[in-house]
Amino acid sequence: MAQSGDIGIDLGTSSILIYMQGKGVVLNEPSVMAIDRDSRRVLAIGSDAQRMLGRTPSNILAIQPLRQGVINDFELTGAMLHYLVQKVIGKRFFNRPRAVMAVPTGVNEIEKRSLMSIMLDASVRKTQLVEKTVAAAIGAKLSIHEAYGNMIVDIGAGVTDIAVISSSHIILSGMLKTGGDQFTEAIVRHLKRKHNLYIGNRSAEELKVNIGSVIPRADDIYMDVTGRSLLSGVPKTISISSGELTEAMDDPLQAFIEGLHRSLEETPAELVEDIYDKGITLSGGGAELSGLDIAIFEALKVKCFVAPDPQKTVVRGCGEVVENPREMNRFLDEKHRWNPVV
Repeated sequence: MAQSGDIGIDLGTSSILIYMQGKGVVLNEPSVMAIDRDSRRVLAIGSDAQRMLGRTPSNILAIQPLRQGVINDFELTGAMLHYLVQKVIGKRFFNRPRAVMAVPTGVNEIEKRSLMSIMLDASVRKTQLVEKTVAAAIGAKLSIHEAYGNMIVDIGAGVTDIAVISSSHIILSGMLKTGGDQFTEAIVRHLKRKHNLYIGNRSAEELKVNIGSVIPRADDIYMDVTGRSLLSGVPKTISISSGELTEAMDDPLQAFIEGLHRSLEETPAELVEDIYDKGITLSGGGAELSGLDIAIFEALKVKCFVAPDPQKTVVRGCGEVVENPREMNRFLDEKHRWNPVV
């Protein structure tokens, strides 16, 4: 039986999600902080800080301390993580919970140990780090314990993690520097080039989410967007079609598909046969990009499936370990495995 109140954490580039034993996902906050430029005092964290992006005076910085799967500012990342964990579990002096955390691929061993120390300060008794792709595969309910190849592709904001898993082991893993942010930034560049209009990443993200598709829609849909004219310097509103966004996102799409193709080429032949039979599973917030699964199938001729509620796939996998430590213990690092008898 799991310790009451144990938690699972997905420490992502764009969001931090926390699962609590017996309750499910209890927190989903943007990985954004607002700080004073001079003193580095933290002014806001999560949703409150995200609202400040692009809207702050010169003395306030709204930043993302994790970028492209790497912790750019470890001190601020630690402060953000400490705050959000405390928000969920409160200050406990007795019966402190344990945690399973999935971290970005680019985090090194020293940073991993520091993260575990931060969690100890946040009233967590013990923290186990788990491979993000393993957590995603568990959360997507893939049969990774079987002697059969499973390919999981977790598309985050900054990077995409890829793994082929069989018999509870990662056979092949890799990382693409193409994630959701690259599709968003491609939209920003396109509007600059074609319309002489500068929009922020938040506006580009809204376009991508609301009408964007990497394959042509049967019927174009339109959305108004307001930015700054690069010719006159004043605000300007134009109507953008979904077809134009398809064109704008083609470069990151091709880079993404080429990366998947390379991973398939490096996979042992027997496991490639399994993947062609069972298909590729997409997880992460980037998997929600309209038409991505179809574009992959058309390019690689491999079936492709999007996990249910893909943004929560990794944290659900961490939650499965929290809820069933005896069964899931084999997926954890041998040095820090939990004692399933509490």
